[in-house]
Amino acid sequence: MVAAIGRIPWWAWTWPLFACVVLVLQFLLGSGGPLAAAETFALIATVFAAVYHAEVVAHRVGEPFGTLVLALAVTIIEVALIVSMMITHGNDSAVLARDTVFAAVMIVCNGIVGLCLLAGGMRHREQVFQLQGANAALAVLIALTTLTLIFPNVTTTTAGPTFSPSQLIFAALVSLILYGSFLFVQTIRHRDYFLPADGGGEGTHAPPPTNKVALQSSALLLVSLVAVVALAKALTPIMEFGIAKAGAPKSVVGIVIAGLVLLPESLASFRAASANRLQTSMNLALGSVLASIGLTIPSVAGVSILLHRPLTLGLGPKETVLLVLTLIVSIITLGTGRTTVLQGIVHLVIFAAFLFLSIVP
Repeated sequence: MVAAIGRIPWWAWTWPLFACVVLVLQFLLGSGGPLAAAETFALIATVFAAVYHAEVVAHRVGEPFGTLVLALAVTIIEVALIVSMMITHGNDSAVLARDTVFAAVMIVCNGIVGLCLLAGGMRHREQVFQLQGANAALAVLIALTTLTLIFPNVTTTTAGPTFSPSQLIFAALVSLILYGSFLFVQTIRHRDYFLPADGGGEGTHAPPPTNKVALQSSALLLVSLVAVVALAKALTPIMEFGIAKAGAPKSVVGIVIAGLVLLPESLASFRAASANRLQTSMNLALGSVLASIGLTIPSVAGVSILLHRPLTLGLGPKETVLLVLTLIVSIITLGTGRTTVLQGIVHLVIFAAFLFLSIVP
């Protein structure tokens, strides 16, 4: 495991530094032309650096705390990105939070999980993980998505797929309670539910990095994640222009934002599954989607109430069907504690349907 290395490789600090330089140039000169290409390259390269530093920190603190490092860090910065766009764009961003959160659920539960199960199954035939931990995460996920993304469609206090201010406050509190309870169970009360089922895994016996290396990686991880989100925001206008020129629905913007922000987690989960560490992969994937909902909903609800910004959370009929299908298949897939390539293929097919129907509704 890379965390056993006693020093940080050159590219792990060079790419975040390069990203910072590109961001400074973007601030001074604006996006477009060759600079947009440099921003794209810096974004991808910095993702690899972020994953490296996350693995170093994770190896130092151990499971399941290690998987929380990347999930929480990425989600907090993702929330900052969404909130800043809500404040900047005003009424035009009423559905941005909903589209981004829903896209995050579909990307994680179908795209990331499917790719991890397929890659792990092809390389190791059958993989195992802790059933209790997966069931706990799924129970919280089902409650969170239903209460925040489906309930607005059936409430009658306000017209349309929206919550009233009191309902928004309730949804925010419920989200925080559910996610906080999950963190308590994952890290304190039932920590063993989220440890490798075989009591180990690849890299278990590798020596952990020194405190100095771990601290350096922690700082560089934060810089990398901030740079990734800042670059994603800088590229958003170009991306929105391209989507409009292609005639695709505006909801595709939320998909692209969620995909860019989730890049570090996606790569980290894939590498863990390929190394036969499916428990770590599932901890990271499911933990990231729970953090995305549990932290985003309270944040956007607060902005909506304090700044009187419109907020639409209820999903449309097509998206609701896709969400229900995803949750049902996830219960079946993660209901045995063992996975093969078949489950990965099923999730990837659902993810392909989600992408196709987003472009061709």
